[in-house]
Amino acid sequence: MIPVQGVEGQTVGVLGLGLSGRSAVRALVAGGAKVVAWDDGEIARNAAEEDGVILLDVTRPEAMDGLSLLIVSPGIPHLYPAPHPAIAAALVAGVPIDNDVGLFFRSLALRAWDRFETAPRVIAITGSNGKSTTSALIHHILTAAGHDAQLAGNIGRGVLDIDPPDDGGVVVLELSSYQIDLARALTPDIAVFTNLTPDHLDRHGGMGGYFAAKRRLFSEGGPDRAVIGVDEDEGRYLAGQLAEGPADTRVIRVSSGRKLGSPGWNVFARKGFLAETRNGRQVGSIDLREIRGLSGAHNHQNACAAYAATRALGLAPRLIEDAFASFEGLPHRSQVIAESNGVVFVNDSKATNPDSALKALQAFDRVRWVVGGQMKEGGLGTLPQAFGHVAKAYVIGRHAAETALMLGDLPHQVCTTMAEAVACAAAEAESGDTVLLAPAAASFDQYDNFERRGEDFIAEVLRAI
Repeated sequence: MIPVQGVEGQTVGVLGLGLSGRSAVRALVAGGAKVVAWDDGEIARNAAEEDGVILLDVTRPEAMDGLSLLIVSPGIPHLYPAPHPAIAAALVAGVPIDNDVGLFFRSLALRAWDRFETAPRVIAITGSNGKSTTSALIHHILTAAGHDAQLAGNIGRGVLDIDPPDDGGVVVLELSSYQIDLARALTPDIAVFTNLTPDHLDRHGGMGGYFAAKRRLFSEGGPDRAVIGVDEDEGRYLAGQLAEGPADTRVIRVSSGRKLGSPGWNVFARKGFLAETRNGRQVGSIDLREIRGLSGAHNHQNACAAYAATRALGLAPRLIEDAFASFEGLPHRSQVIAESNGVVFVNDSKATNPDSALKALQAFDRVRWVVGGQMKEGGLGTLPQAFGHVAKAYVIGRHAAETALMLGDLPHQVCTTMAEAVACAAAEAESGDTVLLAPAAASFDQYDNFERRGEDFIAEVLRAI
């Protein structure tokens, strides 16, 4: 646990008692604070009370009296589409608002660091797609190379639940826009921006607000090194804002699909090969084509970002390449489930928006596509440009018939349930086909989360083969 610094003797409120909220309560108490907490859900409140947490309904304006700070869980809106009542009350009362990420960054450095030969470092990763895989891959590379590394944040453990890092330790944090947007302290040593596509727009008041939330990690964090995906305008703009000039190697530009020719520090992938260039000269390369855990252009982008971040720490290209080969990927993200009679079954349930589904489709030549769910604004977006990879679509979800209309002339079948979709796809698949779950939609019409959807797909695949 990371005890929170600077709160001794203060009364601190915590709003939201999920993973991050409960973690914040423990860390604040360890730092000497008096903690009062609240959750809108009765079950969460009862569980916290059984653990000795003092409950106070912070949605009431008078509850702000005496609070020095209000810590808010990331899922709770603080501005758009409307502030939570407790946050609105805190803003009126002038009570500062923070979250567990802000507490982490302001509390990480301890007096013991003065004795360390190498101060611990933090790598923070954000972006719309690929940040979980990139974070896990960076952590895998570091541990494979013998470094003391911990993975936390939006993946794995809560940021305050990790152990205080030792001499030379590295903390790898996956950070969502929700987490970055409210954190009062952001000081990573290396910050990574994978890409930007429309998502969570209601929460951020539009695309500009969404990008502004991501950008805070760099503009307010002031990392020593910034790894920036430059395949979208926003990434190119961010890299340009951070660099002092074209040759500034504090910014490492990353791309998947095109060669980068700036005189600075670049890492890019083309036709399955990763290349690193500095000052116009190639200094490293890796063949990614046979690395099963990193298949497809989207994973090649993740590989480039992870390569750049670990190179910034001084790791040798050969160590990184060896770690790539042993990386098995993450569940529900381009996860190979099985292979039967020449047909490969891939679970990419995390492809909850059209952009991530597009990249999943483009990774394979001939796809039996399981698609559908709670569609987001914009429907299938640019997905039709990948329809040439699709032999047939099998549409699931409560509104499968409406989703099917978006497919136009693409061969498809309205299945509604995962069981029917997988059974039909498996029965019709031929050798060389890939049966791919890449829904391009949220899961909430049929499942609690994308993990449950992916688990259902896995169960049906194992039943079908």
